[in-house]
Amino acid sequence: MNNSKKVIALEARLKGCKNVMTLGVRTNFSDYSIHEADLIRSADKIYYPTTFYAELFDAMGKKTFPSYHTYKCVQDKIKQTALFDLLEIPHPRTRVFYGKRQKNAIRDHFEFPFIAKIPRGSAMGRGVYLVQNQDDLFTYCDLSNPAYIQEYLPTGRDMRVVIIGNTVAHAYWRIAPPGEFRSNVAVGATVSLDPVPQNVLDLALNTARACHWDDVGIDIVEYDGKHYVLEANMKYGKEGFRVAGIDYIKLMESMIENGQI
Repeated sequence: MNNSKKVIALEARLKGCKNVMTLGVRTNFSDYSIHEADLIRSADKIYYPTTFYAELFDAMGKKTFPSYHTYKCVQDKIKQTALFDLLEIPHPRTRVFYGKRQKNAIRDHFEFPFIAKIPRGSAMGRGVYLVQNQDDLFTYCDLSNPAYIQEYLPTGRDMRVVIIGNTVAHAYWRIAPPGEFRSNVAVGATVSLDPVPQNVLDLALNTARACHWDDVGIDIVEYDGKHYVLEANMKYGKEGFRVAGIDYIKLMESMIENGQI
């Protein structure tokens, strides 16, 4: 395939795709060559533009993949929670506490144990804490402002459903290792390819559509007979694809070629 037929990407996520020309990310647009700048301006859509350029492309009316709406919630649990509440998406009870006075009221709303998270910029299980007593709470509050507190749903496993475009691209279970409350692969969880129930796939797909997210891994847990969306990961890992024998690069090549993304 010659360069004139390739789509344009900025970030390196699609660098291995034969039908993608990855230009890289320049913090100053003027650092792109005249040819590169013309390619960006004339492209119908820019793939993986980064949060910074996604906002600019949206302002000028240029389409991106992932969508501008997807980028708005990248690694921002506070925005995600507010959106889940607005859209009435089932989600563990969560509350954000700002400043010392509000933090002092955490115990008025939650009983030990509960989950505390670094609400922005954390991923792969980092910045997630199981708070079991007052000392744990003091330690966490010194680490994070604001405090993002969530009810603890002890299950030992959850489901990751990856939505690409408007379809479920992959779904699998994540089984937490012994003694670990988190089910992130990055902290040692095991990927299980046992079938994910259809109602969970539907919940993930409906959540992505309602939030206008088109490239996202949605984590869902079953607890006491109900399903809850834990969070959305726009920078999801590819280990689940590898375990299933799915070639992620070839998948993305095909979806671009077929106009699915």
